Amino acid sequence: MLRRVPRSAVPVILLALLGPACASRPLALPTGPGTPRADYVSIFSDATAACRAVQTVTAELVLSGRAGRQTLRGRVLAGLAPGALRLEGVAPFGAPVFIFVARDGNGTLLLPRERRVLTSGLPADILRALAGISLTPDDLRLLLAGCVKAAPAPIDGRAYGSGWVVVDLDGGGTAYLRREADGWRLVAGTHPPVTVEYGRFLNMMPQVVRVRSAAEAGTRQVDADVLVTLRQVEINGAIDAQAFALEVPETAVPLTIGELEDRGPLGAGR
Repeated sequence: MLRRVPRSAVPVILLALLGPACASRPLALPTGPGTPRADYVSIFSDATAACRAVQTVTAELVLSGRAGRQTLRGRVLAGLAPGALRLEGVAPFGAPVFIFVARDGNGTLLLPRERRVLTSGLPADILRALAGISLTPDDLRLLLAGCVKAAPAPIDGRAYGSGWVVVDLDGGGTAYLRREADGWRLVAGTHPPVTVEYGRFLNMMPQVVRVRSAAEAGTRQVDADVLVTLRQVEINGAIDAQAFALEVPETAVPLTIGELEDRGPLGAGR
C-alpha cells in the first residue's frame, strides 16, 4: 500500500478551474535602455532577503490556468526543500491521480489509479510533462518564495524613472523591482523560458504568483500560463525526509517520459 505523508508535513494544494485572473493582461514592465543605477546590488539584496532565506516551503496553493490547450484541474499535496519536492495529485475521492517525488536530481512519478510508474527521470522534465513548466525543485521553491529562481545573483542594474529598477541576474534572467511605500519590492522576473509575476504580499512573501512559460522550438514543450495563490504557508518548517521517498507497488508497470508527454499536461491526452 502506498504510504501517505502526514498532512502536517505536506499540506494540500488545490488546482482550481481556469479563472479570470489567469486571463488578465501581464504586468506592464519597463522597457528600453534605462539609466545605470549604481546601488542596484543593495536594492536587490534588501528586496530579496526574505526569499533567499527560504529553505523549506509547505503551503496550500490554489492554481488556475492552462498548459497548451488543456485547462489544469485537480488537487495536489506538496512540499519543497533543498533539492527535493513532493507533489501529490488528489482526486475528489479515492486514490491520488499522481504522486511525484524528487530528490538529488532524480524524480519518480507514480500513477496509482493506473499502476504506472516513471523512475529515474529528471525532475524538470517530469514537471514540464505534468504542468507545462520546466523547473528544478530548487528553482520552483525559490520562484514561489519570491526570488524568481534559485541563487539569484545581480550582475547589472538600471533605473526607469524613480519607480522601477531592473536587475540582470547571473546565469540568465531579469528581476523587476518596483518602489512601494515600504521600499523596493521584486514584482516580476524572467528565468528563460519562464516569466513570473508576484502580487498580494504578506510579510514580504508573495501570496499570488503567475507563472508563464513559452514553448521552445524543437521541443515538445507547450505554452503554459498558471496562476498560483498561496494559502496556509509555512516557511522553514521541518519536513520529514520520508516525504520525498515513494513506495512503488510491485505491480506498477513502467512508464516513459515520452508516454507521459503524449498524454499531455496532467494526463490531458487520456
